[in-house]
Amino acid sequence: MTTNTESVLRAARSQTRTKRRFAIPNNWELYLFALPLVLYYVIFHYVPLYGLQIAFKNFLATKGIWGSDWVGLEHFQRFFHSYYFWTLIQNTLGISLYELAVGFPVPILLALAINELRNGFFKRFAQTVTYAPHFISVVVISGMIISFLSPSKGVVNHFIEWLGFDPIPFMSEPGWFKSIFVLSGVWQNAGWGTIIYLAVLTSVDPQHHESAMIDGASKWQRVWHINLPSVVPTMIILLILNVGQFMAVGFEKIYLLQNQLNLDSSEIISTYVYKSGLLQAQYSFATAIGLFNAIINFILLLAVNRLARRAGETSLW
Repeated sequence: MTTNTESVLRAARSQTRTKRRFAIPNNWELYLFALPLVLYYVIFHYVPLYGLQIAFKNFLATKGIWGSDWVGLEHFQRFFHSYYFWTLIQNTLGISLYELAVGFPVPILLALAINELRNGFFKRFAQTVTYAPHFISVVVISGMIISFLSPSKGVVNHFIEWLGFDPIPFMSEPGWFKSIFVLSGVWQNAGWGTIIYLAVLTSVDPQHHESAMIDGASKWQRVWHINLPSVVPTMIILLILNVGQFMAVGFEKIYLLQNQLNLDSSEIISTYVYKSGLLQAQYSFATAIGLFNAIINFILLLAVNRLARRAGETSLW
């Protein structure tokens, strides 16, 4: 009996090795199709990891990466003990939490609302209107925000003055920056974020709704007990991915909206890395800050994924 089992296992292993040996020759078109994507990640995401070592060195371009002096954790300690450390952490976390709390639920609610529309023309119109802002450049969006919120020429302040109030210098008051950044981001990306949820909702079996209607369930009850549970696994996956980028707040838009007057609430880790690394040529110091930021993101991703796996069956791995 044992001999037969061993022979069967050997035959199975032999078949597996044969399949692996001929996998690439038999499916070379698929591997060729995937090659550009693989090369992209290797060249632009893995090869640059070689330069991370300058975070632990006093990098000088004349000496090169290998020739620069090793300083260990000196740059990390300098960042941790600097007076702007807690300001950067507070602003980065504050904007990220604000964006997650406001921006994450809106696409879900919007998808549930659009899915309930029965008028085909109005449904397509609503989708187009909500998707359109996503295709506007970040530079254009930032220019629109600055123009609309201008205390002298902005449409918003003209309306405020028409109501009898004094104009508000939105872009020069630190207290307004986070709300402006987050709410404008919701307006720009909420419609685009509904695509995945709408795709999930279209896969819901209509018989579930028919059975619920026969039992006397209202539209709100069907949305709550049928549609919403169907998108929960997708919600969890997207939540994990969003938390994985928790510390990587959008650099371009914040930098474009940033000025000396709102710097107290707009300076985040990514903008500080840009200024330190490229503008001030502190390459090792900026690399150390960027590495610290990436490690925090990685830890958050692992933690949230583990919590999701413990709470249910949905997780990234």
